[in-house]
Amino acid sequence: MRLGRSFQCAVPALFAFAAACSAQVTFERIRAAEKEPHNWLTYSGDYSGRRHSALKQIDVTNVAKLRPAWMFQMDLNHKLETSPIVVNGVMYVSEPPSNVTALDARTGQPYWRYRRNIPQGVRACCGQVNRGVAVLGDRVFVGTIDAHLVSLDAHTGRVRWDVTVENFLAGYSITAAPLVVKDKVIIGVSGGEFGVIGFLDAYDAATGRRVWRRYSIPGNGMPEQKTWAGESWGQGSAATWMTGSYDPVLNLIYWGTGNPAPNSNGDDRAGDNLYSDCLLAIDADTSGLRWHYQFTPHDVWSWDAAQVPVLVDAPFRGKPRKLIVTPNRNGFYYVLDRSNGEFLLAEPFVKQTWAERIDEKGRPVVKADAIPSAAGAKVYPSPEGATNWHSPAFSPATNLLYTAVREAGAVFYKLPATYRLGMLFSGGSWHPIQGEEARGAVRALQLEDGKMKWEFPLHSPPWAGMLSTAGGLVFGGTDEGHFFALDAASGKLLWRFLSGGRITANPVTYMVDGKQQVAIASGQSLVVFSLE
Repeated sequence: MRLGRSFQCAVPALFAFAAACSAQVTFERIRAAEKEPHNWLTYSGDYSGRRHSALKQIDVTNVAKLRPAWMFQMDLNHKLETSPIVVNGVMYVSEPPSNVTALDARTGQPYWRYRRNIPQGVRACCGQVNRGVAVLGDRVFVGTIDAHLVSLDAHTGRVRWDVTVENFLAGYSITAAPLVVKDKVIIGVSGGEFGVIGFLDAYDAATGRRVWRRYSIPGNGMPEQKTWAGESWGQGSAATWMTGSYDPVLNLIYWGTGNPAPNSNGDDRAGDNLYSDCLLAIDADTSGLRWHYQFTPHDVWSWDAAQVPVLVDAPFRGKPRKLIVTPNRNGFYYVLDRSNGEFLLAEPFVKQTWAERIDEKGRPVVKADAIPSAAGAKVYPSPEGATNWHSPAFSPATNLLYTAVREAGAVFYKLPATYRLGMLFSGGSWHPIQGEEARGAVRALQLEDGKMKWEFPLHSPPWAGMLSTAGGLVFGGTDEGHFFALDAASGKLLWRFLSGGRITANPVTYMVDGKQQVAIASGQSLVVFSLE
């Protein structure tokens, strides 16, 4: 089977491209990404997951002058959820289902294109999407919807290696951007709706050899397997379908896991169902599990904990801490100690009706009437969550976490569930609450207590992530196609642009030829803005 091809453009452009790529991306550069804010070297900008840029050429005084600089249009049949990587004036962007293009970050002119032929029979619950690539050395890495990991030559797009991660016919796929750590490429898998067994893999960046695999469901002989009744762990899911974060000092990878399967019917999987809906702290060298925290034990509402975790060093109740903070899909904002997983705080940041409280040990006290049933249970938030995969942002200048929130409830129904290889394994359904209109907003949450500092209302629940900058700005997008900038301190709207397409992606910013630019995927295009 022919898997892909690359397209090389004109010779003069290639010479310019070679000059731009002369400095290779090293682990040390990614580790110190904050020292080169003109680049965007990894999925979240740096390893912390803060999605914050030190660039400040565009600020609160001049953002109203932002105008489109260039646009790159794609031929798509799927949602565009990509988050570009920018290295020395070269932009690497993934296109659904599993394609990659290298662009001149000044003009949008393509340098090369990699196109993958997708086989028949690929299963994907929520569209054949791809959220980005990773770079290391002279390589670009992309996961594919047919569950491969591919290494491309950064100069030409030529395939350097292509490895099978898992069997796509069993429901496995890859939609997340890889994370490069040292000499390894870390990748998770999608497929939670098909009863897969989740895992996180590490591959040697040079050869494609698998170095380790950490399953997100306990194996035979592990005491945690008792949190799954009978043999239910064998179709337990806990997919690892979003990109994690990394602490180089602790040498820990932090990665969220998805819901257990079947989603809405927990009758045959009694117990907490570890390690579904968890945050896992994994040793980057050995794959050893240092600690875990489970947000929603025995989840029957499909509230994946796949959100990008945010790492912040800050005082908490008067004591310096290495914190990890995350607004979770279940409606609570959490603060943990990332060195040991100690639970510190859980605070609702949207309307939630499923838990009476989170107790002092960090365990939810679940309301009996919130459990899905044949008659239906009315619960907030909906299965799509208080937030979802789109990234939050954190600004060290304001000490605020910015998150795009979804205010919506649902009626959850329980149905029988029978596992069949590669088929949807749901055990339920849900419907919006009749007569209620779902809402959306950007909310600024105080780091230490999760209380809302300000809110910017949106027309509908968003699927776009956030970006904060040293210019005092927060960027975001809407389903209606508005790309906007807010004052990071007050939430005041300072600028907006109707991009012409639905925004279901995370913005990035970079600088080239002394000019700061901001990029966002919208509809079928990547749109880049700069000052006049």
